[in-house]
Amino acid sequence: MRIGELSRLTGASVRSLRYYEEQGLLRPLRRPSGYREYREEDAATVRGIRLLLAAGLSTTTIGEVLPCMVDDGGMLAPACGGMIPDLLRERERLSAAAVDLLAARDRLDAILATTSALDPVDPSECEAIAPAT
Repeated sequence: MRIGELSRLTGASVRSLRYYEEQGLLRPLRRPSGYREYREEDAATVRGIRLLLAAGLSTTTIGEVLPCMVDDGGMLAPACGGMIPDLLRERERLSAAAVDLLAARDRLDAILATTSALDPVDPSECEAIAPAT
């Protein structure tokens, strides 16, 4: 199948498919004309890539773990226990990022709490006053 058909089949944009190929995640066959030729298993690969991206993994990490994953009826599962440390490391990275995001939200909430008592004003009146030089 051609790239447009793979795009329609998987929901991934043509641009994304080219990016996956550039990252070494997708390896289509090449015709003598230079056109990419995709197989049915490439559609499963794209679905796996998209699932792992949605799980917060980088394309570098996906390149490491995807070959060791099996499609378990719409969900990916590790094919061997050796992948568990890599997946746990990614989970810890995501957990740390979530903590950082929650802390940033809390700081923004504190800022909003101090300004909520102010009357609505003309936005032009809110510009910082530059010190005289």
